[in-house]
Amino acid sequence: MTSIDSLVERIAALQDRSHYEDLHWTGSFAEYLDLIRHNPRVARTAYERLYDMVLSHGTEEYVDNKKKITRYRFFSDEQNQGRDAIFGLDIPLMRLVNVLKAAALRYGTERRIILLHGPVGSSKSTIVRLLKKGLEAYSRTPEGALYTYEWVLPENLRHLTAGQEVYPSPMREEPLKLIPREVREQAITDLGLERDGFRPYVRGQLNPACRYIFRELMRHYSGDWAKVVEHIRVRRLLISEEDRVGIGTFQPKDEKNQDSTELTGDINYRRIAEYGSDTDPRAFNFDGEFNVANRGLIEFVEILKLDVAFLYDLLGATQEQKIKPKKFAQTDIDEVIIGHTNEAEYQRLLENKFMEALRDRTVKIDIPYITRLAEEIKIYDKDYNAQKVRGRFIAPHTLEMAAMWAVLTRLELPKNQQLSLLQKLKLYDGKTLPGFTQDSVKELRKTAQREGMEGISPRYIQDKIANCLVSDRGQMSINPFMVMNELESGLRNHSLINSEDERKRYTELLAVVKQEYEDIVKNEVQRAISADEDAISRLCSNYIDNVKAYTQREKVKNQYTGQDEEPDERLMRSIETKIDIPESRKDDFRREIMNYIGALAIERKQFDYRTNERLYKALELKLFEDQKDSIKLTSLVSQVVDKEAQEKIDVVKQRLIRNYGYDEISATDVLTYVASIFARGEIK
Repeated sequence: MTSIDSLVERIAALQDRSHYEDLHWTGSFAEYLDLIRHNPRVARTAYERLYDMVLSHGTEEYVDNKKKITRYRFFSDEQNQGRDAIFGLDIPLMRLVNVLKAAALRYGTERRIILLHGPVGSSKSTIVRLLKKGLEAYSRTPEGALYTYEWVLPENLRHLTAGQEVYPSPMREEPLKLIPREVREQAITDLGLERDGFRPYVRGQLNPACRYIFRELMRHYSGDWAKVVEHIRVRRLLISEEDRVGIGTFQPKDEKNQDSTELTGDINYRRIAEYGSDTDPRAFNFDGEFNVANRGLIEFVEILKLDVAFLYDLLGATQEQKIKPKKFAQTDIDEVIIGHTNEAEYQRLLENKFMEALRDRTVKIDIPYITRLAEEIKIYDKDYNAQKVRGRFIAPHTLEMAAMWAVLTRLELPKNQQLSLLQKLKLYDGKTLPGFTQDSVKELRKTAQREGMEGISPRYIQDKIANCLVSDRGQMSINPFMVMNELESGLRNHSLINSEDERKRYTELLAVVKQEYEDIVKNEVQRAISADEDAISRLCSNYIDNVKAYTQREKVKNQYTGQDEEPDERLMRSIETKIDIPESRKDDFRREIMNYIGALAIERKQFDYRTNERLYKALELKLFEDQKDSIKLTSLVSQVVDKEAQEKIDVVKQRLIRNYGYDEISATDVLTYVASIFARGEIK
């Protein structure tokens, strides 16, 4: 064997031939009946198969503001490493899956169009893309297997197919449709195909071409159905959008070029000479999108842009589950019809009286923008992480601030005047605020009817982040201010902003985000400066000793002089004021601390200041105040830093890198920025 041959053999060894054989199984009609007797779910309808596919990936349950939510893991797109993952839309996706479930149980929604409605960029088309990819993959699994049939005719009968030995079912129908409709239900019962509460539901007649061949063969065999189905070969069906098998996609074109045959197929004029008539079903191409999507799913892109001429085909396909090919009788179909549209097109539908029939046969599911900050961040983190972005560093909080602004633009102003829009965002994100409970958050969501249906699209944010990443200004890292400046400058030319008032509101919200970012980085620098745990521990011990003496009306021994002294009121108040404990409540707070320590002692537990969040924060702020001047952080503004101060600043910088995810450049930028804030404060 040559080296070239060995390369071919090595590649061939990677192939799983047994799996290939399973995917391309063929057998007789009798073998198919035996197969379906062992697993009746093979003969599921399109809705049943789609619903089972979603469930096959598993579910998770969680409680959000006292509401039980089911998360369908299918929409996390784990099989593709989350490339098309949907974030923050668990409730709309629950509504979608409930519609699929009702349709699978044949409660009526199988005769409706599923319409995903929402603003641009709210992931409507991504949801449909996931469903299409999921069906493709599911049809290749043992659980999702489905089958169709083809006619195999001897030479003396090939005149029925213009000389073709093998004539596939042009609409890839369920083989059980070959059982005559008048005896089909009895046959399903006699074969024992009902199992575990599932009974195959096989509706309608064969397509016109197969009905013609079936009828001619019945005439040839004098009505012997068993002889007719000897010419049937059943084969496994693999759903594939690329091969136009089981998945159809229709996208409206301009009105002059729209043609309903794109949906229902057209006559093949070359075959008229073979069959002698344009009304012969074998001279028809069953290649319209409805024909292609049989047994699977058809997607209507921007469905409400359809010409009214298409309306009748669509209405028949939904309510009667039939289509009307040109010059032929109505033909049964079995497929999920799902479309998506944006807000403007839907408003036009509401105003159009000619489209009332379509509205009546539509199940609308709102797909809003995300209104939870943590979920919005996931969108950008998926696209702009260290693995994908090479050669540029994205500073901490950059994506968070962009996401925060996007979410703020989508929220409605709270009716409670004491609640700011930023506080509302934090409540939605799971944070707690004094005076607000989970019931309060539920009420906020309930009163905001159109929240998430307007605002800034994630696409706009992604475009501006991308602009910063490819900027030729030479920075090796991008920070929140760069992105926020890019977001603000882009508002001047944003094509979807309709008024100057709206543009002004978005600009004001950017100012809110900048202030929030300033508070975050000030806090991080403060914590980095006061991150000396030994110093905090010593300060805490000193404070507790003084509080104990104060509450028990004792004196404190000065460790340097050995003299008994009064508790250090100045020290205690310097710590307590950091967390806004007023003079009138200092005694209550000090007793609260001592009671807390006493309760721990009874349980034989050691007091640790870290377990008391308020005290820990007060100690950190006090230590920061004490160390700020010695570090001389504000000297960064004047760029005159002595060696000793630089060493202390470098320690703080390393803490920012180690504890908060900065790199050398972004840590320096943040320290300089916070130093300028402190400098402004000192000037004031």
